[in-house]
Amino acid sequence: MHLIESHLQKKIDDCLDELNYPHLSYAFEIPKIETHGDLSTNLAMLLAGPLGKPPRQIAQSLVDKLDLPDKQISRVEIAGPGFINFFFSAKFLHDTVRHILKLNRNFGKNAQGRDQKAQVEFVSANPTGPLTIGHGRQAVLGDTIANFLEWSGYEVIREYYFNNAGRQMRVLGDSVRLRYLELLREKIDFPEDYYQGEYITNIARGMIEKYSDALKGRLPEDLDLFIREAENEIFRDIKQTLKRLGISFDVYFNEKDLYEKGNIDDVIRRFKEKDLAYEKEGALWFRSTAFGLEQDRVILKSSGEPTYRLPDIAYHITKFERGFNLIVDIFGADHIATYPDVLAGVKALGYDESRIKVLIHQFVTLYQGSEKVKMSTRKANFVTLDELMDEVGVDVTRWFFLMRNMDSHLNFDLVLAKTQSDENPVYYNQYAHARICSILRNAEEKGISFTDMNSLNRLENPNEFQLIKKMVEFPAVIERSTREFTPHQLTQYLSELSTVFHKFYTECWVLSTDKELSQARLALCLATKTVLANGFAILGVSAPESM
Repeated sequence: MHLIESHLQKKIDDCLDELNYPHLSYAFEIPKIETHGDLSTNLAMLLAGPLGKPPRQIAQSLVDKLDLPDKQISRVEIAGPGFINFFFSAKFLHDTVRHILKLNRNFGKNAQGRDQKAQVEFVSANPTGPLTIGHGRQAVLGDTIANFLEWSGYEVIREYYFNNAGRQMRVLGDSVRLRYLELLREKIDFPEDYYQGEYITNIARGMIEKYSDALKGRLPEDLDLFIREAENEIFRDIKQTLKRLGISFDVYFNEKDLYEKGNIDDVIRRFKEKDLAYEKEGALWFRSTAFGLEQDRVILKSSGEPTYRLPDIAYHITKFERGFNLIVDIFGADHIATYPDVLAGVKALGYDESRIKVLIHQFVTLYQGSEKVKMSTRKANFVTLDELMDEVGVDVTRWFFLMRNMDSHLNFDLVLAKTQSDENPVYYNQYAHARICSILRNAEEKGISFTDMNSLNRLENPNEFQLIKKMVEFPAVIERSTREFTPHQLTQYLSELSTVFHKFYTECWVLSTDKELSQARLALCLATKTVLANGFAILGVSAPESM
């Protein structure tokens, strides 16, 4: 779409210059009613105020000056209060199929991020337990957003930030120690606020296999050993879960390094030098009100322990120092009130916080049909991401996590997710791809293949044109989804494309006695297969050849 939009924009801009009209920001939209054209702009209405003229009069003056129709636009109409509607030519639609077939796996790629480095931080769960379905939504969103950025020319680094120090890790280690003693038939009193999942017992069981009963009665010196064993086992599990989901990270960044390398002390020093930190009630405060926040924030408690803000500010400074042009943070809704403190701290130290894009996703609720699946993290009767993938598969897991705007709470319906019918959007879209592969196999058996580009001129059925017009939109969907960080737009688009394809398949017999028409329609199927496969690749979903 962006190619023809650029073509029209240049022609319109030339008209604005010739008519001495001001250059305003305007856009093209796809009309909801097919008879209103293939692209439309309200530029004339935007110009009405500055020019003091009726919009339809302005629209007519623009249309009179436009060098249209041409090879790409068959006609132009003025509608309603002053909309300018453009209709694609048959040649443009035929050329679109040629363009898709030529670019193949590169169709939809763009250069928005050429020569730009982007870092996407996501998941970042501390190694205290397996990944849950809440982590799963963030993992899939982060990986898919990274895919979008790569398709748009960015050099992308996927990064996982974690903390394996502090009280929560001590509690983890002691939870494993107590289960270890319990398995050795020691009488223990397991605290209510300790980690209670079966995974803790499994780690303890592994330590008995490794150390037998040699660790009995040696606390506190061996607590670090329990912590290390638990961390290693849990991280191994986390990485395996992510690998199963098709996700790998380029960098694992440990918060502990910020302390060992002096990054934390450096932030405190710089705050003090700029008079942005002061002591009160034994704590160190960041003067964040100077940067638009309602109240100053504690960054160092009276106990000497930093609040989350301090290491997070230091961590983000390393992102700037590593030369990232775009920094994307993906957080759960529990961060919505806290990340502004970090942005204020980064800004206070002279960094361009506009390069940081914070994306907040809402939580996930699991349903079994109409019945809500109850979960409690404290009691460890949560559903792990692995359990979800065991239940519905990787493709369904990824698609369902992506098919709603991340701003929206996600109700994950297990019954729908396992349904193999058109009601399940994953099945519906993958079936379109598999159906095309079946058509191609059938064509090969009949000795029919697409070899003649000129045969595309035979495409003239409205259902054929509708399918091509839908494919025209693909590059613009990618650009918009990347720019707005909205992966759900691609899932919606692919569902629309599948619907149009299924209608085309029903109305237009692909392999007929008319060899030239069969070749043309086979090319149309190949182009559709390409667009579907490219979309699936960005979403991290497989493109099955049979179902």
